[in-house]
Amino acid sequence: MIPAQASSRDCRVMAYESRKNGLRRQEAVGMEELVRQFIRDMKLTAGLDRQRLYDAWGTVSGAGRYTLDVTYHKGVMTCVISSSVIRNQLYFQREGLIARLNEHLASDVLSGEAGALTVTNLILR
Repeated sequence: MIPAQASSRDCRVMAYESRKNGLRRQEAVGMEELVRQFIRDMKLTAGLDRQRLYDAWGTVSGAGRYTLDVTYHKGVMTCVISSSVIRNQLYFQREGLIARLNEHLASDVLSGEAGALTVTNLILR
């Protein structure tokens, strides 16, 4: 850290020492690219994709308030709905819900990969 009263000579010495230790200036990298790289390096994409899927269910179906549990495994999404009336209405809209969920998940803003998760079947309980 550079003290408030640091002279230009002190700054030059610190810059020289950092170059001497192998630290070199690099090209500026945007925040978006840093976040993508961090997510990729920490292997967080699978967990974030699942969370996006769970959030998309409430947005696409409109039944987020009545949803008790959502699970996803190998393309099959299982939703536990508390209201039998809502569950019955959603049952008849399954194909449309699957299409809208996949459309909602098609573009991944964070990792830049499209279509990481796809829903092939929807089970309502």
